[in-house]
Amino acid sequence: MVRAAILPAVGSPLEIAEIDLPEPGPGQVRVRLAAAGVCHSDLSLTNGTMRVPVPAVLGHEGAGTVVSVGEGVTHVAPGDGVVLNWAPSCGSCHACTLGEVWLCGNALAGAADVYARRSDGTDLHPGLNVAAFAEETVVAAGCVLPVPDGVPLTDAALLGCAVLTGYGAVHHAARVREGESVAVFGVGGVGLATLQAARIAGAARIVAVDVSPEKEELAGAAGATEYVVASETTAKDIRKLTGGHGVDVAVECVGRAVTIRTAWESTRRGGRTTVVGIGGKDQQVTFNALELFHWGRTLSGCVYGNCDPAVDLPILAEHVRAGRLDLGALVTDRIALDDIPAAFDNMVAGKGGRALVVF
Repeated sequence: MVRAAILPAVGSPLEIAEIDLPEPGPGQVRVRLAAAGVCHSDLSLTNGTMRVPVPAVLGHEGAGTVVSVGEGVTHVAPGDGVVLNWAPSCGSCHACTLGEVWLCGNALAGAADVYARRSDGTDLHPGLNVAAFAEETVVAAGCVLPVPDGVPLTDAALLGCAVLTGYGAVHHAARVREGESVAVFGVGGVGLATLQAARIAGAARIVAVDVSPEKEELAGAAGATEYVVASETTAKDIRKLTGGHGVDVAVECVGRAVTIRTAWESTRRGGRTTVVGIGGKDQQVTFNALELFHWGRTLSGCVYGNCDPAVDLPILAEHVRAGRLDLGALVTDRIALDDIPAAFDNMVAGKGGRALVVF
């Protein structure tokens, strides 16, 4: 029996309870969690913006130590430190054959599985495949990647979502070039990772945008050269900062229609706007045909940073070892498992960066 944070139904509060976790079967790995990040996607699961089978144990950004492995697992062994990969690619669907593993059509198939049970025998599903909001979890072998050398195990949890997403949004989706200007909308965990990634890419001007004035220092430490408190004049304010043109690249990390539209309007003619935030179906963004032609901007979505974790994790680790990427700077709260509901409340209120559950 291990303690875990359970979502009993969409719209219900999380429950911290003991669950019966089985030993790993063939092709599975049991992991003792060292840390798990509290991501906005977890909140989106609780309110139905994203849907997975329930009841479920949430948490998809984590790292820990292998406790045991099932038959056929050879790439990790008991005692190894691992990063959880919530979106493992199958290697055979249409997207995978195109090399676009971040769009794998079977990546979340495991979320429908029953992986554990409550003490009363109720079946439990593993959230976004990995059920990281628990002292231990059992996952498919494809959901674990060895922690790269030189990365502390607790900090490595952030590599599993926030950092891969932010880094990939800059380097893979928007393809920021040295000397370009970048605006990042939303200074949460992913936004802070995006700011650091823009700095690593050599962006000359990095504008952070958030509704909270209190996040200015946090954004500056991550690489922002300017800070704009979100308002009805945000796009105008950013154009004013950039000689009237707008930024070369805007990255939206919020997932709201008004923010996406503002990010697009903040981008120069011919610039790129990349949407990372996950919004609901009710968030409708509209454009007229003439402005699409006139501005010549590119608007694109970004899934998991358009990353291949097996390829990108070693690159991120090198940035960590060289001191270019500060994982600890993304974390504003280190909490216990019981504190996750309060961390959700802080996200709704727009407070802080990443909350990290430390076991």
